[in-house]
Amino acid sequence: QVQLVESGGGLVQPGGSLRLSCAASGSILSIKVARWFSQGPGQQPQFVAQIDNYGNTKYRDSAEGRFTISKDTAKNTIYLQMNTLKPEDTAVYFCNAEIDYAVGQPIQSFWGQGTQVTVSS
Repeated sequence: QVQLVESGGGLVQPGGSLRLSCAASGSILSIKVARWFSQGPGQQPQFVAQIDNYGNTKYRDSAEGRFTISKDTAKNTIYLQMNTLKPEDTAVYFCNAEIDYAVGQPIQSFWGQGTQVTVSS
């Protein structure tokens, strides 16, 4: 069974940086598309970044230029480098991936449990 586990969250001062990791485990053939979402306090989840099988990326406006999504194919791991963090970035960050995990099975979407990012002085 495929599982996604996020890590790397924590407390950081405004202007600081964090790198989040999303490790996919199981019998994975390939990760087709991976995304990060965030859910701030009192807010609904929102899209942060996306990377596809070819390395093409997309970002929400507030993340563009500050955040970078990347992947390590050999490790089945997705990263989110977060620079110049702001208090409004405070949220639980969730990893989502569309994964080809078995021959003859349709590509399915999986979610991690989330990792807390707190930006505060």
